[in-house]
Amino acid sequence: MTDPAFRSAGELAAAIAAKEVSSVELLDHYLARVDRLNPEVNAIVARDEEGARAAAAAADRAVSRAEPLGRLHGVPVTIKDSLEVAGMRTTGGSTRWGHHVSTSDAESVARLRNAGAIVFGKSNLPADARDWQTYNEIYGTTNNPWDPTRVPGGSSGGSAAAVAAGLTGLELGGDTAGSIRVPAHFCGVYGLRPSYGIVPRYGSVSGHAPGTLAEFDMAVLGPLGRHADDLDLGLDVLAGAEHDRAAGWRLELPPARSNTLRGFRVAAWLDDPFCPVDGELVTILQAAVDAIRSAGAAVVARTGPVGLEETMALYQPLLMAQSGLIEPDESYSELVGLAAKDGPARGFASDLTIRFRDWHMLDERRQHSRRRWAEFFRDVDVLLCPVSPTAAFPHDHRPDPGWSVRTLSVNGTDRPYRDMLTWMAPSALNHLPAAVAPVGTTRDGLPVGIQVIAPYLHDRTAVRFVQCLAEVIGGFRRPSGF
Repeated sequence: MTDPAFRSAGELAAAIAAKEVSSVELLDHYLARVDRLNPEVNAIVARDEEGARAAAAAADRAVSRAEPLGRLHGVPVTIKDSLEVAGMRTTGGSTRWGHHVSTSDAESVARLRNAGAIVFGKSNLPADARDWQTYNEIYGTTNNPWDPTRVPGGSSGGSAAAVAAGLTGLELGGDTAGSIRVPAHFCGVYGLRPSYGIVPRYGSVSGHAPGTLAEFDMAVLGPLGRHADDLDLGLDVLAGAEHDRAAGWRLELPPARSNTLRGFRVAAWLDDPFCPVDGELVTILQAAVDAIRSAGAAVVARTGPVGLEETMALYQPLLMAQSGLIEPDESYSELVGLAAKDGPARGFASDLTIRFRDWHMLDERRQHSRRRWAEFFRDVDVLLCPVSPTAAFPHDHRPDPGWSVRTLSVNGTDRPYRDMLTWMAPSALNHLPAAVAPVGTTRDGLPVGIQVIAPYLHDRTAVRFVQCLAEVIGGFRRPSGF
C-alpha cells in the first residue's frame, strides 16, 4: 500500500482489515508526516503517541484474531482541541482552562473510538472558538497548507489544515458560525455541519467550562475529511441519540432524496447584494452549477425562502446572546452595566446580555423562519450557495471584539469582517444540515468550496449530493509540498 496518507478513512479501515497495512504502520506514517510537515502549518498541537501506539497495537491484534471490526477500525484520527480526550489537555484555545487535563472522552470522541478509531492528537483553534482565523496564546498560529501567509479558517482551522496536509485520517470539528464550513472551504476539504441536535456535544469546551451539560444554541459537531465518502462514514458513526436519551430514542435519518445528480432538484443562490461574493468565486461556483446541470439535475436560480438581511436580523442577536455565555463573570458584569446605559437603542452590550423574554421572542421568529424553509424544501432537494464572500484571506490578528476593525476584500472593495457570518447564517439559524465540497481554485491557487444545504434531518441528502458532485467534477486536491 503506497502513500496512504491521503486515502479516505473508509479506504484506510478496509486496508487495515485486509492486512494491506497495519494500524501501527499507518500511525507511524502519520506521525512521521506530522514531525516533518506540521511545523509549517501548526495544525496538530498536542499528541498522545504512547496511548495511540497501544491502541493501534490492540487494533492489529483484533484483526489477526478475526474479531468484528468497526467502521473506523485502526484509523488514526485527530480531534479539535475544544473536545475532551481522556488523558490529554483540552484547552479550547483559552488560557482560562489551558491546563485542564480530561479524565474522560467527549461523547462523540467515544463514538469514534467505539468505531475503532485511534485518537493520536489534538488540532488547533482560535481562543474560545470565536474567530474565522486560528490562533491563540497557548499554541500560536495555524497556517493554511495552500499558502502559509493565509488563514485556514476557524474555528476548526487546525482540523481542516491537518486534513488537507495529510496529517490525519479524519477530523472531528464543531460549527456554530461556520466553524466547520469555512475551514473546509479555505483548505479545500469536505466538511459537514449536521442537523442541530443529532450529534452529541457533551464534552465540548468551546467557550464554556469543562463539564458543562447545558446545550449551546445552534452549535453542532461534525466530520471533516478529504473525500465525500468520509462525511457519510462520519455521519454514520457520530449521529444518534445522546446517552441520556438512548434508552428510548432512536435516530432514523431519511435516505437521500436521490442517488444520482439527475434526480436532484437544485436551487442555486450564488450571490446577493446584501452580502456580495467576490466575482472570481461566483465564476467558480457557477461552473460547478453548470456541470451539475449538464449531469442532468434540474437546476434553478433561486434565493432561499428567507432573505439574508432578514436572516441576519435574527441570527446575529441569537449568536450574540450565546456569546454572552462565554464571557467571564467579571467582564459579563461590566457588560450588564453598559447595557443599562444603552436604553432603547440596544448596543453590543445589550445583545450579549439579552433578557430571556427577548430571547424567546427571537426564538419564536426563528421557528417561523424554520417553517418557511421546510415549505421551500418541498419543491427543492438542495440549495447551493457560497460559504463566504472570499477565499482564504491573509492573517490579521488585530484585536476586533466588535468586528469593526478587520475587513475583507471583495471585488476590490473593503467589506466588514462580519460578512463572514452571513452565508453561514441560514443553515445555523434554521438547524439545517450543510455540507461543503471543494469545487475549484482561484487564480492565486486558493481552494473554493460550495455549500450544500438540505432540509432538516435530511443530512444524507446533502452528503449524497456532494458524493455525486465529486464523480462529476472531482474532489480533493493535495496542496503543493504535502
